[in-house]
Amino acid sequence: MINSVVIIGRVGQDPEMKYFESGKVKTTFSVAVNRWTKNGDVTDWFNIELWDKPAEVAGEYVKKGRQVAIDGKLAISKWKDIDGNQKERYFIRGNNLRLLGGKNEQ
Repeated sequence: MINSVVIIGRVGQDPEMKYFESGKVKTTFSVAVNRWTKNGDVTDWFNIELWDKPAEVAGEYVKKGRQVAIDGKLAISKWKDIDGNQKERYFIRGNNLRLLGGKNEQ
């Protein structure tokens, strides 16, 4: 079985970094990807989670509006809310981050 995702899009907000006592770092942000349909353009939003070195690079160089390429795998987070209802959230756990665009995007 293969679980592989590759997207190219624009960052929706400045990344959020979180440092852990273990020394690990996690960075999260969203990416907007446009796709074309018979009825016009549609924007899909993807939540991205990066760890360790890619997370540090994202925290330093990625800003809202920047074009990026992410490859990784589709992951799911499951939990119960305060009423006991099962909730889930899909996201991309990125392995690699590529910064795209020209000098004026830096």
